[in-house]
Amino acid sequence: MAAIKNISNAQEFKNLLETKEKLVVVDFFATWCGPCKAISPFYTQLSVKYPLVVFAKVDVDKVKDVAAACQVSSMPTFQFYKDGRKLVEMKGANPRELEAHVQTHSSDASISPRKSVGVPGYVDLTEFITPNQMDALNQQEEHNVKNIFKDDDTFLQSDVDEQLIISVPFNQPVKLHSLKFKVSDTANAPKTVKIFANRSVIGFDDVESVMETETLELTPENFRDDAIVNLNFVKYQNVTSVVLFVEDNQEDKDNTQIQQLVFIGRPVETTNMSDFNKEQ
Repeated sequence: MAAIKNISNAQEFKNLLETKEKLVVVDFFATWCGPCKAISPFYTQLSVKYPLVVFAKVDVDKVKDVAAACQVSSMPTFQFYKDGRKLVEMKGANPRELEAHVQTHSSDASISPRKSVGVPGYVDLTEFITPNQMDALNQQEEHNVKNIFKDDDTFLQSDVDEQLIISVPFNQPVKLHSLKFKVSDTANAPKTVKIFANRSVIGFDDVESVMETETLELTPENFRDDAIVNLNFVKYQNVTSVVLFVEDNQEDKDNTQIQQLVFIGRPVETTNMSDFNKEQ
């Protein structure tokens, strides 16, 4: 997950500006500033959406020498740098203008938004998964759940029968739009998949007694390279974990295999855009 650098002294700011070839965005803010607080979640979302851009924050009351050197006179102020040179400055909490500057000045030097997943407005959520808390019941040890979040030829395979229970925790709340499956052989691909949102622990004894959020009936067409499996979006607006129960596979094989699973969605946006209507 992208991280925002918190600058605490002049030397850290100098080091920040020495970043080569990447766009550097600096948010000069104050803790008592209402517009600063309002746009802060949106700024965080930008740091996620544009992982090759460097985002930083400077508290003008704690790092007064940096704020003075940068001639910051109002908050929030956003300054944009590349190779130590200031490109532009923006004052005020206008999210559309802020992202427009990021897009304009990150369009070169091989800096681009997060890789497209073919669904406008949504991203691959793999980096928001907590890897050490993932689990799968009835998985083969050598073909385990971690393989399905790698973009390679490894895979997850069930063990004693075709069923799997896959537990996926997220490190922050997300909205889920759809899923994308990659398999090497559709005969072993999942067929009936029950999804349980915000359920951290479910065993095979629980899947019949606990109400699922949604049941997917997959067909071979769902495993084409360009296929995505749409979810009932309104049911996945604030998700912190997901459990998938794979009940059977396409041709009743002894084992189920999944090569890759991609959750498509976006982090929950806590910014209230109506707060900025007066500035549009």
